[in-house]
Amino acid sequence: MNLFLDSFWRAALYCMRPRVIALSFFPLLLMVALALGLGYFYWDSALDFVRQGLESSMVVNTVWSWLQSIGAGSLKMVLAPLIVIFAVTPVIVMLSLLMVAWLMTPALTLLVAERRFPGLERKRGSSLFFSVLWSLGSALLALVALLISIPLWLVPPLIMLIPPLIWGWLSYRVMAFDALAEHASADERKEIFHRHRGWLLGIGVLTGYLGAMPSLIWASGALLAAAFVILVPLAIWIYTLVFAFSSLWFAHYCLAALQALRLEKVISAPPVVDVATTPLQTEALRLADDKSSGFNNAV
Repeated sequence: MNLFLDSFWRAALYCMRPRVIALSFFPLLLMVALALGLGYFYWDSALDFVRQGLESSMVVNTVWSWLQSIGAGSLKMVLAPLIVIFAVTPVIVMLSLLMVAWLMTPALTLLVAERRFPGLERKRGSSLFFSVLWSLGSALLALVALLISIPLWLVPPLIMLIPPLIWGWLSYRVMAFDALAEHASADERKEIFHRHRGWLLGIGVLTGYLGAMPSLIWASGALLAAAFVILVPLAIWIYTLVFAFSSLWFAHYCLAALQALRLEKVISAPPVVDVATTPLQTEALRLADDKSSGFNNAV
């Protein structure tokens, strides 16, 4: 718990550093360009597709009739944009997380290591290729979990619980791995994952719920069409900052755990005996010296 809380407040303080804020703009620019570009080309067609599906549903038409009877028929206009927004939000979140993991996490981990653990040996237990492969594999598993869980989203409380849990699991898998990739060996990384799995997953879940908060801003863009162009980049930037905070939290926690693990191994290792100082070796050296002296005298 001490390590969990200590790494939390350190990560929060590091988020205020100008270097961290500056690093957050690069993933932001890429994600905003991608989101606005896809929105420009596919937003209208996506809305038309959803509206056609809604209009062909007898259940939805019955609900429309009931809403109009109570004077809430205007909700029909915003339902299709909201469905599109909620459908693309998980993809935007996962892409933002991967962008931060690939473009920010190495620099943030290096920042933490330089300032807190300058003497920590780098054993480079993972290559860049394996790190990217691990991230993509984890993202694919998370995407499959999201698709499977979509029917559960129809239950109102579950739509606020399931996606953040999946995002939190993905954060734990990707960012904890990247935080240890440079400094830990493969065995050390596995040991830390085994010992601290619960706390690392807790960090991921908490930051996953923090990552769900910008969805309110993102979704409000569908209700305020005039501000949509402003609110979407704002939401993506908040996503980026949340995942940057998550990356710093994992970096502080994992590097501190790695340092403690190595210190534990040093303390528990048996002392190295210098055999040259043992009585047996000392006696052997004395006899060798005596023989050498006798030979020299005889010569």
